[in-house]
Amino acid sequence: MSLLTVSDLGKAYRVYASEFQRIGRWFGLNIKPSEEHWVLKHINFSIGRGEAIGIVGQNGAGKSTLLKMITGTLQPTEGRVQVKGRIAAILELGMGFTPDLTGRQNVYHAAGLMGFSTQQISQAMPEIEAFAEIGEYFDQTVRTYSSGMQMRVAFAVATAFRPDILIVDEALAVGDSYFQHKSFERIREFQRLGTTLLIVSHDRGSIQSLCSRAILLEHGSVIKDGAPEEVMDYYNAIIAAKENATVSVIQREDGSVQTRSGSGEASVRSVSLHNSQGEPIEYVQVGESVSLRIDVQVNSDIPELVTGYMLKDRLGQTVFGTNTHHLGCKLESLAAGQTMQYSFDFEANLGVGSYSVAVALHTTENHIACNFEWQDLALVFNVVNVSKSEFVGLAWLPPTVEKNR
Repeated sequence: MSLLTVSDLGKAYRVYASEFQRIGRWFGLNIKPSEEHWVLKHINFSIGRGEAIGIVGQNGAGKSTLLKMITGTLQPTEGRVQVKGRIAAILELGMGFTPDLTGRQNVYHAAGLMGFSTQQISQAMPEIEAFAEIGEYFDQTVRTYSSGMQMRVAFAVATAFRPDILIVDEALAVGDSYFQHKSFERIREFQRLGTTLLIVSHDRGSIQSLCSRAILLEHGSVIKDGAPEEVMDYYNAIIAAKENATVSVIQREDGSVQTRSGSGEASVRSVSLHNSQGEPIEYVQVGESVSLRIDVQVNSDIPELVTGYMLKDRLGQTVFGTNTHHLGCKLESLAAGQTMQYSFDFEANLGVGSYSVAVALHTTENHIACNFEWQDLALVFNVVNVSKSEFVGLAWLPPTVEKNR
């Protein structure tokens, strides 16, 4: 059953020649605006109970506008939003807190606007105060709070009563690492209990660890809706794409989707993984010494070339990444037709499982400035445990143990 359905949703901001024309439009007169700017148009999707959906897109894509229309704080120009259940939302820092009221007073005010009685709020207050962990500041005015402290109280209020749908719009980005971990654990607990999650974030790790699906907005439209790894790869390619660059999506034989982007001045010819004897391998033992080889061809004269790679786990989350800029071995003044092979040698201190390699060719320290080629799923390999003691996790970090009596 769908808890949230968005049907042909659109939002336009209109400018009229006079206020009389605007008022006339309110009364149904067919008056055309002098200017019209559509922030969102033809947005369609539905979310079921217990689903976790990530909304991603560049600044100005319409993400925050979409969430405001879902929560009812902004009216759509066209289309409709159907919600079954209670929504708790953290759309902006402070949730409309009044600066001259204390944190405790603002909790009563904010939770009251959410529909809870004074008695319900009073019963939940000890838990809200304990979760926020701001000590004596809880009874001081909010104007004395840092942004992180406001976030703590806002999140504690929004999640004091488990909602049917929880919406978070980049708010957790301002919190400290400890509180982010604490907040994500509460979100995961809500998910286990059946709460539907809608989260806006630029953090790939958050989207892929929390969400089972992602929606990519671009220029006010949905351009991709699917698995988080696939959508985030495509999003990354769009960010890297500049003038004359291309973005392509390739369906692989195993059903996975590979995203490539770049302007083409240099290209990846092959990517392979080799053991210490130089033999190509697909299965790697935990802790084994391996060499990642990347063959590159220069297609046009370029002033600089940086080659990098990222290791990702099966969910697409980055395990490790580096490039020749950070390693101090970038190449300069390259001519069309040149080829080279890079060998990145390392010990595969990884946990058991499937991993992929993404490869990037660019200038400076990252691929954002000038992306020659970005290739996700350039290589897939598996890590197996043959000789090490049993362990769990993404990394092999064997400890030594001392027994003291």
